[in-house]
Amino acid sequence: MSDTTGCHRSPAQRECAREQTATTDHRPRVRTLPDDAEFALCLTHDVDRPYKGVRSLYYATQERPRYHLQTALSSKNPYWQFEEIMALEDDLGVRSAFYFLNEQHLLAARPPREWLSPAHWVQHLGRYRLDADDVETVIRDLDRGGWEVGLHGSYHTRDDRDRLDVEQTELETVLGHPITGGRQHHLRLSVPETWEHYRDIGLAYDTSLGSTTECGFHNGYHPIRPFDDEFVVFPLTIMDQALPDPDANPAAARRTCERLLLDAVRNDAVMTVLWHPRFFNDREFPGYRECYRWLVERALELGGWVGTPAELYTRIEDERTARLSNADGPSSEPVAVRENGRTEYDPQAPAGEHERTTPRPCSPTTRGESHS
Repeated sequence: MSDTTGCHRSPAQRECAREQTATTDHRPRVRTLPDDAEFALCLTHDVDRPYKGVRSLYYATQERPRYHLQTALSSKNPYWQFEEIMALEDDLGVRSAFYFLNEQHLLAARPPREWLSPAHWVQHLGRYRLDADDVETVIRDLDRGGWEVGLHGSYHTRDDRDRLDVEQTELETVLGHPITGGRQHHLRLSVPETWEHYRDIGLAYDTSLGSTTECGFHNGYHPIRPFDDEFVVFPLTIMDQALPDPDANPAAARRTCERLLLDAVRNDAVMTVLWHPRFFNDREFPGYRECYRWLVERALELGGWVGTPAELYTRIEDERTARLSNADGPSSEPVAVRENGRTEYDPQAPAGEHERTTPRPCSPTTRGESHS
């Protein structure tokens, strides 16, 4: 295990680090950590495909045909991992966020020009309904148990405020109360338009800014206020599929997580991770469940706060409200600098198809290993 010497610093050292970061990054940043924690770790799960279904037939043509065909014929659903995740997180004493997807029906709702596109059929294959009995039940069970339920904006909503509004409304109808934030499917963003849509429909945060192929603090160590108001962006640090394979090389996967955890401690960072529910199925994705457990246990061992983005957002806003209510209290966040122009950001696009205008953080980032 990596040496942690020097990670736990005095209050003066921590304040010095914050001041140095503030002078090198002119974007409005959130530097609040709860309960004097060394750093914060937000746990999230994108609920893309809770039913494996006919996908079993496709996977059977790629690998392990006997296993995948058995899952196609079985009444069990290997991608339905909600109870397993809840039990695991209960054991760890933590809570996470589940972002639910509400896609349109390809033939009933999408334009005819998309019907002939194989890519669109792949996007809609395995679509589920929020009002299905088992989905409704698990959403309410999660909420009653203290987990966060949020929005997973569908593939076409990057530039579609009205559709985002519909998806939010339908999810809140099932849930029975407002949601706080969410993440875009495939991390598809138009910056800053998608965030403007989120804010316009009443959402408080987004966690879509990140990479599907690389782990690291590539968008800075602290949450962003893109409009210098209450709306907050939590950059994504780790997506499960971007890690070295925890089954083939568990040591490499843990080294990547350890390196980022220690980087978080050194920089008072907010670290956000994404584990898709299907990755908790150890038969199909061996090693990922244990890697997740190890990551959370190690974060707690290092003095991190672990929880949901909604809970952290509430703590951030409580601190901000208290600061603003004190007329004599100076702001701890830098003056906002608004970036002009429109950037299309699609992590799934081939290299060169999109361009970032968001600058990299000035301090060195940790670039994790990835696999296809």
